[in-house]
Amino acid sequence: MKSIKSLLSLALSFLFVQVTAQEIKPIYKTAVEKLAKKKEVQDAFAYILEIDEQTIADMITLTEIPAPSFEEAAKGLVFAEMLRDAGADSVWIDEVGNVIALRKGKKSDKTIVIDAHLDTVFPLDTDVSVKQRGDTLYAPGIADANRSLAMSIALVKTLAHQNLRTIHDLWFVGSVGEEGLGDLKGMKHLFREGGRKIDAFIAIDGGGITGIVNAGIGSLRYKVTFKGSGGHSYGAFGIGNPHNALANAITAFVSKADPYTKEGIRTTYSVSVLGGGTSVNSIPYESWMLVDMRSEDQERLLGINELFLEAMQEGLEKENSIIRRGNPLTVEIENVGDRPTGMTAPTHELVQQSLAVSTYLTGKQARLSASSTNSNVPLSLGIPAITVGRGGEAGGGHSLDEWFLNKDGYLGLQNALLLILMQGGY
Repeated sequence: MKSIKSLLSLALSFLFVQVTAQEIKPIYKTAVEKLAKKKEVQDAFAYILEIDEQTIADMITLTEIPAPSFEEAAKGLVFAEMLRDAGADSVWIDEVGNVIALRKGKKSDKTIVIDAHLDTVFPLDTDVSVKQRGDTLYAPGIADANRSLAMSIALVKTLAHQNLRTIHDLWFVGSVGEEGLGDLKGMKHLFREGGRKIDAFIAIDGGGITGIVNAGIGSLRYKVTFKGSGGHSYGAFGIGNPHNALANAITAFVSKADPYTKEGIRTTYSVSVLGGGTSVNSIPYESWMLVDMRSEDQERLLGINELFLEAMQEGLEKENSIIRRGNPLTVEIENVGDRPTGMTAPTHELVQQSLAVSTYLTGKQARLSASSTNSNVPLSLGIPAITVGRGGEAGGGHSLDEWFLNKDGYLGLQNALLLILMQGGY
């Protein structure tokens, strides 16, 4: 078994400040109002409405292509072709499957990324056909994140059709591996050492546009496997049973984690998936589980992580203490998810611009929060990053009953467009 110290080193530093309503500096309010009133921007707003029906059609097309994490290639090819047709200057697919479309800037001295993830949480054999009931669309993945992908296409189309050219390069990215065990694969590659320098990052992945994510929630995920020789339930009785060890470990973990999570900054844990065993009359040769732990604070995450690792050892030792024959059981603890975290300050230009744009379009006070999105990676590197909403109304995320209602959905696109123009320099 790996030492607790070596496994704890997998956890990344996390600074979190809970922010709700945030004051918007007058300079940003004025800048948004000035930009939004320009004739070419007003024309772009009108064009977004003009192509709204096609944007919904694109969303349906993409939704009906299954794309669980690690299986995004087919959707990626279609998305890439849509971006070419929309008027991107160039489109390519990188080594891990991220689709990247370039809208070249006048100077190209900086790169601003606008991201929507390709993957969903649903297996390949899931029925993802879109059904309409009244004015509402139903399908797994219809909102998260196929709405975001369709928005990216509409944004490229709007920029090209209206000839809006920013000073800086714009990269529209359809990323892989955002969900679950994808572990932000696409983002970790995009922001790899030696990769393209990215100056700001905007993810489109959320609900209404009045909610803006400027901080990341850290998480650690493990696959734990207890192993033994296995054997006949009667003939081999007395050997170590991995299921017993797993049960002991879970019991020990919950007894430690429950009181720990009742106090202090919000910290969560979940034993999420279990597996192992072959038949009712066989002692299993292995028993495994997937565990997810999250916190809004680095020290809290490290704390529950330590309790978890201690509990795994206790579960193993308890079963090994009662075996009557055969070799002791062993345990393998594999880190399968390590989401980095960080924060873009509420006073930063990117956050202030996003607050000002949202407030201008909705007349409502925008709020900042923390979440776990593709923005976690640039945030952890100190690169300005936020996640903004898709607009419209949606519900049932990550379920077979997911739905999307295109109520004022155009505001999501207008919100993104204004923010892109401000960050891109227009």
